[in-house]
Amino acid sequence: MSGDEDGWRLTPVLTWILGEGRLIRKPAVFVRQLCCKLTEAGAQIWRFGIDVRTIHPRFAFWELTWERESGRANEKSTSDDVVTSIEYLGTAAQLVRETREIFRCRLGDPDQDARHPSLAFLAARGGKDLVALPLVFSDSQINVLVMATDRDSGYSDLDLAKFMTLSTFLAGLIEIYAAQRTALALLDTYVGPRAGRQVLKGQVRRGEGRKIDAAIWLSDMREFTALTECLPQASLLEMLNAYFEFINAAVTAHGGEILLFIGDAVLVVFPATPRGGRSQACKAALEAAHDATHGIATVNMRRTRAGEPAIDFGIGLDVGEVIYGTVGAPDRLNFTVMGRAVNRAARLQNLTKDLGRPVLTSAAFAACIDTPAESLGYHPVKGVLKPQEILVPKGF
Repeated sequence: MSGDEDGWRLTPVLTWILGEGRLIRKPAVFVRQLCCKLTEAGAQIWRFGIDVRTIHPRFAFWELTWERESGRANEKSTSDDVVTSIEYLGTAAQLVRETREIFRCRLGDPDQDARHPSLAFLAARGGKDLVALPLVFSDSQINVLVMATDRDSGYSDLDLAKFMTLSTFLAGLIEIYAAQRTALALLDTYVGPRAGRQVLKGQVRRGEGRKIDAAIWLSDMREFTALTECLPQASLLEMLNAYFEFINAAVTAHGGEILLFIGDAVLVVFPATPRGGRSQACKAALEAAHDATHGIATVNMRRTRAGEPAIDFGIGLDVGEVIYGTVGAPDRLNFTVMGRAVNRAARLQNLTKDLGRPVLTSAAFAACIDTPAESLGYHPVKGVLKPQEILVPKGF
């Protein structure tokens, strides 16, 4: 059948997409192989791109690109700021989204190249013709398929007709890739990367979980209730987000993962690895605590100069075996950690207020680190029968 086609052969490419191609798990690998198939079929592809509007707290677009010289396919995410920038406004992708129609540009024509710097850039590198087509998802969202050639004659009407058919076949598969990326991004954002991977692996039934050794961090802002009464809402949210941002940067840099934001409190888990054990997990948690306290101290200097209230918080650190899994109502679940170490970390955090120290640890945690720790004596801990030894690591 493909041998009866006029021009280059689209049929074997579509057959590949519906068969072998749809089984490729990585989008960049799919695009690279697709462009190889198009080239083998005789299509004049010099540059190839797919531009997808995405749901993400930090990124507006997800892009897949390929160029013939390198033979490589790349993917990148573009920040929300680009939507209103010259980098995006006036591009082929923006015009296709706005008009929902095909965009065509004969590269090398000064009037055409002047429409956007990206077109002049392609022309300067030898491009002769560019076409951008709507890639329509099932929810009517318009995304964009872009192809360019360096062939002097450019694209024919037959080429454009075949590209339109290609975009129809590609839309469903690219939508699946985009949905998978969105699901992963939202899980990473709302439950954390490790927990998100567990959910994607199917750990979604209430009561499912596994036991792990981990260092547990629980931090809480001080005087937050009073601040909610006196600060304007915008200032309160800005302060809270600045606090959360520094905590997140500190813990993720050392392998920790935020599992829950509970009001102004943060629950973090540092899982022990088979190689490093509890000692490595506790060391990572302690280094993260240093980074967080020092980082926010710098922020507080700036806030004080601006007449804004300082961010004051305490951290409780413990270590032990915890259950890492799913709890909640049948149709409203949460991924979290549970166990004595979590409860003790919460109690230690509360004691930071009474004992006037920003970071407190249990004896079990202190025994796992090389840093000397000062004992503050034995103190009653809510929910624990006997008074517990409370320690503060050197430097806090």
